[in-house]
Amino acid sequence: MPGAGEATLFEVLRPDRLAAPLVLDSPHSGTIYPSDFAPAQPPERYRRAEDMYVDELFSAAPALGLPLLKALFGRIYCDVNRAFDDLDPAVLDDAQGLDLAPSGKARLGKGVVWTATPPDGAPLLAGPLLRTDYLARLERCWHPYHAMLAELLGEIRAAHGRVFHLDLHSMQPVANAMHEDATGSLRPDIVLSDLEGTSAAAGYLEAARDLLLGLGFSVKVNDPFKGAEILRRHGDPARGVHSLQIEVNRALYMNVEHYGKTARFDDTRQRLSAFLTSLRDWAAKSSG
Repeated sequence: MPGAGEATLFEVLRPDRLAAPLVLDSPHSGTIYPSDFAPAQPPERYRRAEDMYVDELFSAAPALGLPLLKALFGRIYCDVNRAFDDLDPAVLDDAQGLDLAPSGKARLGKGVVWTATPPDGAPLLAGPLLRTDYLARLERCWHPYHAMLAELLGEIRAAHGRVFHLDLHSMQPVANAMHEDATGSLRPDIVLSDLEGTSAAAGYLEAARDLLLGLGFSVKVNDPFKGAEILRRHGDPARGVHSLQIEVNRALYMNVEHYGKTARFDDTRQRLSAFLTSLRDWAAKSSG
């Protein structure tokens, strides 16, 4: 609910002992909407943008010896997988002097601060976004989240010479009007992305894909998702930082209209935990 729990806006779950140079982050599973969030739509509409339960699906990470960074704020409040300047100036009450660079996503109302509501793009806010609120969200959410992720990746890369990073997301089973792929397009179980070969070594993506296929998931690579700001900002294979984005089809674990977990949730979580275990072992061997 808006106004709740504003003190802590992200959380790092660290293992007792690091088992492999592999870091996970879940940037869109947060449910806190601070007091400056004033939606014109009800929660059952705007919460559709959340990557619900993704942090739970991968919650085995710390017990497996892997750190997990979680955003606690709602994605539409501040989307850390967009560039900090990815905002349409037309949505602000005052954009004078701001150097903004809106992408196609921002034009659809889903830039660094969302102004449209899925699935049909209905206005999220009753009026213009206040410039002061936009800048405050960057300072309270965007910059600290990226700083913490960079710290985790840098710490482990320094100790091991390289680090593997898995950026966790979920996707609607069928594309809607706010997506870049054609409305009505069916999605596979999993999409892996590496910015078309630029954010990670090919061997990392191949290992992840093969492990997922071996667990019975259908997998596509860079289709329809190629990765976004988190991979662009942190993935740097030349410096030993290898970042992949993973999108999990929501139909595998939840009711996409009513948001509750389905009977498939536990099975999907167990299969993803098995994937993490094998990926951890691969990363440990690959850093030796």
